[in-house]
Amino acid sequence: MEFRKSAIEGLIEIFPDIYKDERGFFLETFQKERFAANGIPDEFVQDNQSFSIKGVLRGLHFQKSPFAQGKLVRVIKGSVLDVAVDLRTDSPTFGKYETVILTEELQNLFYIPTGFAHGFLALEDSIFSYKCTNFYDKASESGILWNDPDLNIEWGIKNPIVTEKDCLLPTFNSISKDLA
Repeated sequence: MEFRKSAIEGLIEIFPDIYKDERGFFLETFQKERFAANGIPDEFVQDNQSFSIKGVLRGLHFQKSPFAQGKLVRVIKGSVLDVAVDLRTDSPTFGKYETVILTEELQNLFYIPTGFAHGFLALEDSIFSYKCTNFYDKASESGILWNDPDLNIEWGIKNPIVTEKDCLLPTFNSISKDLA
């Protein structure tokens, strides 16, 4: 298993060892001791899964303290462009983002610690799975507009399929003062 740290502190892309033969394949997607030794000491308490058709964009979502969530995300089927935006006000990369492409072929994972907004774009029909470090709490739910001009995220699509709720999210600049 290979752990690649991002230029943004805390973000880690993980490439598992995949064992293939004529029967199919096997891989480990999580191993607590190995993850802890590579900078991911979190305890995950909830697993979620979604299906999105090609062109669906979900996000950018996060939960406010004390229900902030770290996530370990991966694609079971298909591929997605995954995005994490740094919301840690004391971070030198505050307001910056990182993108990775998660695919069923690579079976790569992306670790996003607490303090980040998260979203993804389905590049094809995709089953998306993620482990969370905290339980979902509706009252703590928040987000940032997916096409915020100040973040200027290059999604690679002009007209994604986005929920009305996500289209009404505030901009990064309008919420950044409330993040401290």
